[in-house]
Amino acid sequence: MKILANDGISNEGKDALEKAGYTVITDKVAQDDLIDYVNMNNIEIILVRSATTIRQNVIDSCPGLKLLGRGGVGMDNIDVAYAIEKGLSVINTPASSSQSVAELVMGHLFAGARFLNDSFKQMETGDFSALKKKYGKGTELREKTIAIVGFGRIGQSLASYALGCGMKVIAVNNHAVTAEISLVIHGFGEVKVPVQSTFDLHTALKEADFISLHIPKQADGSAIIKKEEFDLMKKGVVLVNTARGGVIDEEALLAAISEGKVAYAGLDVFENEPNPRADLLNNEKIGTTPHIGAATGEAQDRIGLELADLIVKQFGIQIPA
Repeated sequence: MKILANDGISNEGKDALEKAGYTVITDKVAQDDLIDYVNMNNIEIILVRSATTIRQNVIDSCPGLKLLGRGGVGMDNIDVAYAIEKGLSVINTPASSSQSVAELVMGHLFAGARFLNDSFKQMETGDFSALKKKYGKGTELREKTIAIVGFGRIGQSLASYALGCGMKVIAVNNHAVTAEISLVIHGFGEVKVPVQSTFDLHTALKEADFISLHIPKQADGSAIIKKEEFDLMKKGVVLVNTARGGVIDEEALLAAISEGKVAYAGLDVFENEPNPRADLLNNEKIGTTPHIGAATGEAQDRIGLELADLIVKQFGIQIPA
């Protein structure tokens, strides 16, 4: 079977698939050329990350496809229900990138607490005394409250880091979860901390000093964090979104920053990727990263190996005729 890993795959994942008898192609095919390429090369499996989209037109036009795979958690760029309806299998790797995304969130939390995003850029001006005064009123994470909105694998991984920093964790989820959060202290062992989730987003927003989002957009595509939600937040809150663009109403976010409601926003995802609006990128109170939550070598190795394992489990070892 031929596999097109159109957004790339780790060497470990590629090697595992090739050892199992699969042909893995890592050509980067432009979106507009994807249908022709798949049909001309008899591709049966397409693996993507976030750059390539697999919509109904691709599914309908490529009758030889058997499986679609997403290296990551969210499946927004694949028409999953339609693919399954047409008899295709659809897989993703929800467990592999949790730690990497959680660590990126922690980076944004520290950046927001200590103005790192803007101070990094301004130090080259050489106005040391003025900058020391401007950035001299940071805050500590310890003893602060973080609302983790969406308490799946990534949210729970983030909770372990936040608890390790001495933060109070409020978990918000759409169904009740009591998670045993594992804190591993190197050389000393593991401690389990129970965290009970709540359905009450609005109360969590009122109580939080820091907020991290790990949820999809609503079914109708509308934002979950809008003006109404910003109005509930504490003045000076730090907000991080590594989930999906569109979860936050970006216009409402800019207004909340202008009014002082939000002291810092850390954004790894945007409504208009890969071309986010300039007033987000240029705002001194917004730290931006280019959708790199899962972009660590360790996560990509785990993702590649998990994809390989799922494919082999479904189709078995490919023995040449």
